[in-house]
Amino acid sequence: MTLDDLRRLDPNNIGSWPAPIKLAVLVIVLVALVAASYFLDWRNQIATIDTAVQEEASLRDTFLNKKRQAINLDAYRDQLAEIQKSFDVLLKQLPGKAEMASLLTDINQAGLGRSLQFELFKPAAKENVSEFYAELPIQIRVTGGYHDIGAFASDISKLSRIVLLSDISLTPSKDGALSLDATAKTYRYLDEDEIAEQKKNAKGKKKK
Repeated sequence: MTLDDLRRLDPNNIGSWPAPIKLAVLVIVLVALVAASYFLDWRNQIATIDTAVQEEASLRDTFLNKKRQAINLDAYRDQLAEIQKSFDVLLKQLPGKAEMASLLTDINQAGLGRSLQFELFKPAAKENVSEFYAELPIQIRVTGGYHDIGAFASDISKLSRIVLLSDISLTPSKDGALSLDATAKTYRYLDEDEIAEQKKNAKGKKKK
C-alpha cells in the first residue's frame, strides 16, 4: 500500500479500510492505552506493591528473630546467670573502700619482700570513678636487681586483688642496680551510695 492509498482512507468510514490498516491502528491504540494506564495509574500501584512486599519481608524477618529469641529464652536466661556469676567473681577481686589501705600495704610489702628499695610510692590524690568501680593510680619507683624486680612484678600479678602495672620504664641505677618506674593501677568497687551518686550525676549530664 502506497502513501497515496493511505491519504485516500476515509476517517469517517473506518469499516471500509483494508484489514492490515485496521489491524495496525488497533495495535497502536492498544499500545497507547497500555502506556497511558501505566504512567497514569499502574506505576503508582506497582510502587505501592513493591513497598508492601519489602515491608512484608521486614516483618517476616522480625517475626523469625522474635521467634528464635522466644525459643532460646531459657538458654539466654542460663547464659545471663553465668555472666552474673562471672561478674560477681570479678567484683570480689575488687576491694571495698575500707580495704584499700591494706591493699596498698600489700603492694609495699611485695617490694620489701624482694629486697627492693622504694624511692617513690605516691597514690593519686583523686580516684578515676566509673559506673561501678573506682581506679586509683599509684606512681612507684623501686630500685634493685633485675631478677628481684621481675619477681616483684610477678608477686603483684598474684595478689588476691587486681593490680595492674603500666607505663613501665627500666633505667640503670647505681652499683649495677636497676630502677623501675611504673604506674600501679588498683581498683575498688563502689558502695551503694556511690553508685547511686554516679547514676544521679549521669542523669544530670543527659538533661543538659
